[in-house]
Amino acid sequence: MISLSGVKAVQARIAEIQQEFGIAGSVTGKPFQATLDAELKKAGALPEEAQRVGVAQRPQSPQKTMVAQAAGGTVEAYPLADASLSSLVQEASSKFGVDAKLVSAVAEVESGGNQASVSEAGAIGVMQLMPDTARALGVNPYDEKENVEGGAKYLRQMLDTFGGDVKKAVAAYNAGPQAVKEYGGVPPYRETQNYVNKVLDIYQ
Repeated sequence: MISLSGVKAVQARIAEIQQEFGIAGSVTGKPFQATLDAELKKAGALPEEAQRVGVAQRPQSPQKTMVAQAAGGTVEAYPLADASLSSLVQEASSKFGVDAKLVSAVAEVESGGNQASVSEAGAIGVMQLMPDTARALGVNPYDEKENVEGGAKYLRQMLDTFGGDVKKAVAAYNAGPQAVKEYGGVPPYRETQNYVNKVLDIYQ
């Protein structure tokens, strides 16, 4: 069992890793969790099974929530922890004709549903909108409702651009539509490929 001094050492190392990777709920493509897991494993702070597979045990996703539609009835959406955020996602999804589950999956991978998240590159909020993108979309990225609407609107644009192809649209959300056009699909960028896989794993 890890000692108190060991816990303090791990906490100090976590702080160093967070500083190194600029963690503020941001999505930078850097393997923060893998690095953290390795440090925890070295300190003996991971359960035996987690050490065997090389990853920390993470909490399971909450049960899927049922979000009421304005027209009545319910629709199953991916479980964002915040009920009010789930409601914003449903409203924005209905407004722009995008599957709420897809918007929720993008929000989860982008920021974990955290409006306070700001990436090293300057992407803001739940949907991690860059300032220029937000301006083009006509939304204030610092307002949670508008941030979600901006993300849903951009997803709609990407879906329209790529003929409804969800995989390409998600790749474009991360790497930009031009990169997807140039490569005829998901660009060969590790970050984008991992991003697409994570979003689709949640969405499907």
